[in-house]
Amino acid sequence: MNKITTNINRFTAIAATVLFIAAISACNKDFPSRLKDASGNDTVGISAKTRKVLYIIVDGARGRAIKSINPPNIARITKNSIYALDALNDYNKNTMTNAGAWASMITGVGSDKHGVISEDFAGNKLTAYPSVFTRLKQANAKLRTISIAASGAFNANFSADATVRQNFENNDVSVKNAVKEELMNGDAALVVGQFHSAELAAKASNYETYTPEYANAILQIDNYIGEIMAALSSRKTFSNENWLVVIASNKGGVITADPASTDLTQYGDQTRNNFVIFYNPRFSTLFIPKPNSDQIPYVGASVQFNYTERPTAIVTDVNAYNFGVNGNYTIELLIKSKEGSYIYPTFLSKRAASFTGAGWNMFLEFDKWTLNSSVANQAQGGVVSDGKWHKLTAVFDGTNKKVRVYTDGVLNTERDMSTNNMNNTAPFKIGYNAGDGNTSANVLVNSLQVYNVALTSQEISNYSCKTIVAPTNPHYGNLIGYWPLNEGTGTTIKDISGKGKDLLMGGSPVWENFSDAGSLLCPEINDSYFRLVPNNVDIPFELYQWLGISIPLSWNLDGKAWNPIYSDIKP
Repeated sequence: MNKITTNINRFTAIAATVLFIAAISACNKDFPSRLKDASGNDTVGISAKTRKVLYIIVDGARGRAIKSINPPNIARITKNSIYALDALNDYNKNTMTNAGAWASMITGVGSDKHGVISEDFAGNKLTAYPSVFTRLKQANAKLRTISIAASGAFNANFSADATVRQNFENNDVSVKNAVKEELMNGDAALVVGQFHSAELAAKASNYETYTPEYANAILQIDNYIGEIMAALSSRKTFSNENWLVVIASNKGGVITADPASTDLTQYGDQTRNNFVIFYNPRFSTLFIPKPNSDQIPYVGASVQFNYTERPTAIVTDVNAYNFGVNGNYTIELLIKSKEGSYIYPTFLSKRAASFTGAGWNMFLEFDKWTLNSSVANQAQGGVVSDGKWHKLTAVFDGTNKKVRVYTDGVLNTERDMSTNNMNNTAPFKIGYNAGDGNTSANVLVNSLQVYNVALTSQEISNYSCKTIVAPTNPHYGNLIGYWPLNEGTGTTIKDISGKGKDLLMGGSPVWENFSDAGSLLCPEINDSYFRLVPNNVDIPFELYQWLGISIPLSWNLDGKAWNPIYSDIKP
């Protein structure tokens, strides 16, 4: 039996299934390659063979569950496959659903285009981004396509243009039998079989590999795959055909979080972890591992706000960022303070003198940070002076008369808000403020934001690891000041909120470039980073290429081709 990865001990809960599987499938033999045997090295003969696709969808099977369970038939298939066990269905940060996952792997575009987010397909854009069945019918009406599904919603929303549709609601056995029947007797260019029992088992229990119901459901589907592959290789016309077999899961599911995990990217999200396999008997093994996503560095630049030279950055409009009486505002920023214990140096303020008068200031207090304001006195935050980046949040919730401070998305302190007026004529300022006495502190400040709304604890938690504010943030329109502080040079720090309140520095500020890895931040990553492994949007792209279908630019597909390595001859 081919092991997908380094041998992993089976969980005790799976042990009972071994004899059952051994009885119904042999692990020590590869799938027969009659296509290869019949043609030898006749490259002319190979090119004339009819290309076809078998596409098997396994709902709810996490890629890492496949790695752990190591189902025997899938293991054999990977010996002649391009495959990934850390594939991604959709790297957008929407909630994963069966409907949305199917849409990505059937249309070849992500959720931002196909619009399928919820299970009811509300707001979908499938007319603009149709399924493979529709595309193939448009490209060549003579092509016969088959859709055999265990979920009626799958066929109802994607398969209207399939030549044949068969529904077997929550009945994977019937799906398997129908796929076998089609392969033994039919002449389709594309056969799609959708299995749903692993998802049902997970919903009834969980997506953990140690759960017998989930593990056994995956092993049973693997047995169905073995039967289907045997039926495929037994076709009377098989020696004259060139089949691409695609086996992929639509999505994963929630499992118990690993406290040791530092992966805050989509690769660490088990709901979107799936597997993708592209098989042909002539392919050599090509395993595509995920990139190292556990320690993505936060890269940028910032000014050294030290307390010897005392550089500052100010907004010259002294009336800007006055919060008035019981206003609703939120301030967020990233800060990196060198390790130590500090006696009250202010690093951000809107106040004539720290700790007195109308307004507020944020300062270092020993190894923590604290907010002092004229409406709530002191509200202490968490530890920040440890040489690591932290996100600080201060909320002035005038509606509920509360002031709250958070560190890395976690609420530290809540105070009652008085009715004092916070307005003053002191500038909004980063760095030293009158009344500070400490000279040893040195901080970097990045991604400074001011909102005209009191963010909720849940909203703060949802974005606690983010290093930028993207336009997709639901409160992007509430920004009244946003300074990334990533210029790297000069004396002007641009406000990109559109409000035009740039921060101006005097003298010659010292800019520091940094590249810091840490478990608290999830820096934005270019889309190309997530394209380093197969994504489900790649499947239709690969399918069209295999069938010789020209892909017009107007289709606006998101997928790309994964070129195989051939074990003997070129196709």
